[in-house]
Amino acid sequence: MVASEKDFENAVHQVKLLKEDPGNDAKLKLYALYKQATEGPCNVPKPRVFDFLGRAKWDAWTALGSLPKETARQNYVDFVSSLRPSLTSSSGEGPAAHRSLPESEDVVVTSKDSITVITLNRPAKKNAITYQMYQDITLALKAASKDNSTITVFTGNGNYYSSGNDLSNFSNRSGSLQQMYAESALTLRNFVDSFIDFPKPLVALVNGPAVGIAVTVLGLFDAVYASDRATFHTPFSSLGITPEGCSSYTFPKIMGPAKAAEMLIFGKKITAREACAQGLVTEVFPHNTFQKEAWARLTAYAKNPPKAMRIGKQLLRSFGKETLHAVNAEECRVLQERWLSEECVNAIQTFFSKKGKL
Repeated sequence: MVASEKDFENAVHQVKLLKEDPGNDAKLKLYALYKQATEGPCNVPKPRVFDFLGRAKWDAWTALGSLPKETARQNYVDFVSSLRPSLTSSSGEGPAAHRSLPESEDVVVTSKDSITVITLNRPAKKNAITYQMYQDITLALKAASKDNSTITVFTGNGNYYSSGNDLSNFSNRSGSLQQMYAESALTLRNFVDSFIDFPKPLVALVNGPAVGIAVTVLGLFDAVYASDRATFHTPFSSLGITPEGCSSYTFPKIMGPAKAAEMLIFGKKITAREACAQGLVTEVFPHNTFQKEAWARLTAYAKNPPKAMRIGKQLLRSFGKETLHAVNAEECRVLQERWLSEECVNAIQTFFSKKGKL
């Protein structure tokens, strides 16, 4: 059924009345669908390279291509309907902690054979992690910690595992820089804490290149299986920032101080074989058989008694939890300072300048 003009106007009115704003990705989607429904395909010039918000809006609108107005109107109404339950839950329907995980196009959660799979699903963007995805992943981990699965698995859709932090996170947010970075630091801290506290066996299937935060949190996983096409890169210094994901503590313990410094300070990219030799990766499989072999292994592991595995993990991990939480807090505090530094600002401006010339 196609949305009527009245349905569309009602949806627009509902968005204006919402007490809680949708996340940044949702705002961009609403903006793009509204413009497409009212004006048709994007026909305005691309904003200047440093007009980050304008470029984000332009990109979102342009991505809709030649989508008909009627279809855009229906999509707008449907999207507002999908947002309403999670955005209005504070009106007395119960605390946020009891809300079910909202559906996310970019973080897909599935469950089969006692295994919960959390898939990063932005293949066109190399599975770069947006601000909203940080929150979605945190919620997904909390839900997986309480479901009936035995093992939880992370992987990526497409050729990349994840290219790390989407740098548009630094440009598409409202408010002062200080407020934006304080919120970002808190979101990152909660994100990493959810890995530290996860009670079940946690496994990464690294199907391709991994960058930044996608690499650093691997030290908090119980097993990491990688395709031989995977690479691991933490280019923090070149961006004027510092390590996160507890890597300043876990990497020296896993691979030794010298090898950790090569990655975290000097930004050396290493192969899957090198990562395995240094202890960051559990096992490497040929890319052509990676999925088959890794999943055969996981399916067998998932048949083990779940309580025994949870207790085993607790014995292995519990004594270091307090330290990991302290490390995470300090890394996020330092990062918040670095994000405001001249080095970081210049590095991000250079990144977007180069991207704009492509």
